[in-house]
Amino acid sequence: MSRQLRLGAFMRPVSIHTAAWRYPGAFPDANFNFKHLKRFAQTLERGKFDAFFMADHLAVLNMPMEALKRSATVTSIDPPTLLPALAAVTEHIGLIATGSTTFDAPYHLARRFASLDHLSGGRAAWNIVTTSNPDAALNFGLDDHMEHDERYRRAREFYDVVTGLWDSWADDAFIRDVEAGVYFDPAKLHVLNHKGKYYKVRGPLNVGRPIQGWPVIVQAGASEAGKQLAAETAEMVFAGVGSLADGKRLYADIKGRMKAVGREPDQLKMLPGAFVVVGDTVEEAKAKRAHLDSLVHYDSAIASLSIALGTDASKFDPDGPLPEIPPSNASQSGRERAIALAQRDNLTVRQLAQRLGGFAGLSFVGTPQTIAEQMEQWLMEEGSDGFNVMFPYLPEGLDDFVDRVVPELQRRGLFRKEYEGTTLRENLGLTRPPNRFFSNQAG
Repeated sequence: MSRQLRLGAFMRPVSIHTAAWRYPGAFPDANFNFKHLKRFAQTLERGKFDAFFMADHLAVLNMPMEALKRSATVTSIDPPTLLPALAAVTEHIGLIATGSTTFDAPYHLARRFASLDHLSGGRAAWNIVTTSNPDAALNFGLDDHMEHDERYRRAREFYDVVTGLWDSWADDAFIRDVEAGVYFDPAKLHVLNHKGKYYKVRGPLNVGRPIQGWPVIVQAGASEAGKQLAAETAEMVFAGVGSLADGKRLYADIKGRMKAVGREPDQLKMLPGAFVVVGDTVEEAKAKRAHLDSLVHYDSAIASLSIALGTDASKFDPDGPLPEIPPSNASQSGRERAIALAQRDNLTVRQLAQRLGGFAGLSFVGTPQTIAEQMEQWLMEEGSDGFNVMFPYLPEGLDDFVDRVVPELQRRGLFRKEYEGTTLRENLGLTRPPNRFFSNQAG
């Protein structure tokens, strides 16, 4: 069989585009309307998507109130609360939630995701984030955000603790012998007793080993520290790249790092975010995108640029070029992408802000045929293993993709017509990890 696309749906929990809620026919209240969210998840499952990927943030976005009041992405339901509810109304689609290594405790997080894996029948995934928004620190008793590389060193130990806790019990520990009155075999229980630089966690976890062994590990950082963490730990990477050339570089970089640490490159799926707008013609799709972007207010646009750069962009000359931007403690990859976009397209501050105010990353805007053709090129030239699709507005943008693009991908032999298995790992072609403490148990 030829290489197959993997498709995630990147939701927040709806669209990432600032103006999506204002588009004609969109559901403005979808962030908190379970009826709508249920419909979206079931539509994605009908389209045989691998996963519903719910992004998250732990603070109201750090932007001026004039911008903040216009943003529908500023608030959303807690992912670990929403995803079990979606698990109950779906059967196959994976459920990915963001969990912060900076502002959560390993035991809490391990328990939460193990529980989701059991409730969903083996469909859970953890998106490891170190949290780039400095305002989040103020919600957790800290005056300043932890330094960037320190956040990643802490995240690496956090991962070791969480996966160790998931291995607390052998797969066959719970014998439930009714006659003898023995519920579990004590020889198949491991107490972690982790004592590291950042964490001291006794264990064991009070949830049985997840159905998948471990929930699938997802990572999104594109800094040097982020790429190294991905190579060592991740099974899916949500990459932010703007061109096929960028995608191929990142693909080769992370897969090469995997080889260097002794991991099989095919055990990680590179899925860059792709903003997709479908039309009957390319011109119609571009007109839809232009109308959507026109609904982004300039106050929102300049605030989005400030967040991306980690500095107040409102003081820059709107009609001049982007000035030199020093590094900050915010997301390094976000800053670099914004600067590269301004240089590549020779944008003024105003033009860059308007682009970022909507969505400035990789976009496929065209017909089902042109979109499928571009996705096929990325797959065949190893720019990606698939995409985390971002919908411009919902429900129409989602329906367009499932009803029109998916059949075209299937016609080309690039995408499944039925799910391969019952767990997210099986559908992604990922192996089940062996239990590190009970080595006689194969994954």
